[in-house]
Amino acid sequence: MKNTIFICALGIATITASCHKATQNPSATENFATLEQTVINDFANNTALPQYANMVSAAVALNSAVTTLHSATTDANLQTAQAAWKTLRTGWEQCEGFLIGPVEANDYDPNTDTWPTDKTQLDSLLASNNALQAGDIAVLPQSLRGYHPLEYMLFGVGGSRTAASLTQKQKQYMVSLAADMLNNNIQPLYQSWVSAPTNYAQQVITAGKGSAAYTKRLDFFLDITGDNGMAGICGEVGSEKMYEPFINKDSTITESPYSDNTLLDFKNNIIGAQNVYLGLNGGKGLRDLVALQNKSLDNKIQAQFAAAISAFSNITVRYEQAIFTQRVQVQQLMDQLAALKDILENDLTDFLKQYVKD
Repeated sequence: MKNTIFICALGIATITASCHKATQNPSATENFATLEQTVINDFANNTALPQYANMVSAAVALNSAVTTLHSATTDANLQTAQAAWKTLRTGWEQCEGFLIGPVEANDYDPNTDTWPTDKTQLDSLLASNNALQAGDIAVLPQSLRGYHPLEYMLFGVGGSRTAASLTQKQKQYMVSLAADMLNNNIQPLYQSWVSAPTNYAQQVITAGKGSAAYTKRLDFFLDITGDNGMAGICGEVGSEKMYEPFINKDSTITESPYSDNTLLDFKNNIIGAQNVYLGLNGGKGLRDLVALQNKSLDNKIQAQFAAAISAFSNITVRYEQAIFTQRVQVQQLMDQLAALKDILENDLTDFLKQYVKD
């Protein structure tokens, strides 16, 4: 069955807030309030929107690569599709630094990133009478949609996949999985940020000024700092994604085991949180607010981000092996993530509650 892919143009219209009339000698409070709006604008325009747009482009590339692999099943085309999966995965994991708004509200996260996979369940689906056309994927359980079933098809157990080993049913499943991710999840996620009825970028930018999502600016800052934002992803990586396979010594429950991408997934999660704090693409981030009032706290937060990200380099084997052979390094990394989470959800949150008054 021919799959029809609808791809929108990705030009991003920069969304701006209403300008503030400058005063000749603004007070420190007015400077801080002006900077608050700049940080909010730049989060939407320079951090969130470009990353979501890049994800659409990466999903288009993955869909194309998988379609090519279906029609010309060579090892070279398999490697291209594998690389495209990893590229999209990088963007997705970094965007988990801000799981706010539609990504959770509309189930785009669980629809594409439910794990661990159940190999028995996957093999049973492949052996069934399900035609696995594009329309069949959207009604499957979330564990049979998204990145990880596609990872299993592309990489195989232990990364053993070869083009010759792919069955016709597996190739059909791959094509439909990639189309479902693009058309039913990643493209709509981007659209929910840039167009009606949600236009979540506008909900962010108008925080405290009529936004339906954020009655006050403080509500927005706490959202990107707390459970849905930076502190939340640090806790998820350190206390769940890493901890559960580690404490159970079970390599079958890691996040991306077929592609050997698990540790990189974790690292990209923390880089994504750091991007929220620092800002991207020349935009200002939370760090600019913190540095204006409390430079020592900004130094502390930046140093802990650096320490946590650096600690990933101490693990020199795939995570599925490290939980057995490099347990000290894994524990040290989890400790660094716990320290970062504590600073974000306590020190940074207290700072925001003290200084953000609108």
